[in-house]
Amino acid sequence: MIYNDDVLEIENLVDDLSEKLLDSQLVSIYVDSYAELNHNEEVGEIVTHFLSRKEAFERIEAYGDYAPDYKEKRRDVRKAKRRLDTNEMVAEFKYNETSLQNMLDYVTFDLASSISKDIKVDAGNPFFEFAKRGCGGSCHVS
Repeated sequence: MIYNDDVLEIENLVDDLSEKLLDSQLVSIYVDSYAELNHNEEVGEIVTHFLSRKEAFERIEAYGDYAPDYKEKRRDVRKAKRRLDTNEMVAEFKYNETSLQNMLDYVTFDLASSISKDIKVDAGNPFFEFAKRGCGGSCHVS
């Protein structure tokens, strides 16, 4: 790769964009909710409880209905997961995480579109439908 003024200008623009993203309100909210979530004892206990139930179920999962207490352990995992997902702090964190991911998806799409409309952007969000994804199956037609 040849480094010229254009490459250095692009590098400066990327650095500016990174700084603006890191200074954005969505990133700030996400970082704060992440820190709050990791320091909350109640959430820690719920996570530990869920992980222990999940591990217990995974040990017998391969045996299916033949394993003793299979249905009970599966039910315990589901209850623990529901308790985790319905925790107000966890739900708020997931909302903030999704909001930040959506913003990053849109920025990525805008960057790719500014270069060429033919660039395919794979956004992890299934609701991110306006982005071109893969070949759509038509690239295999002869």
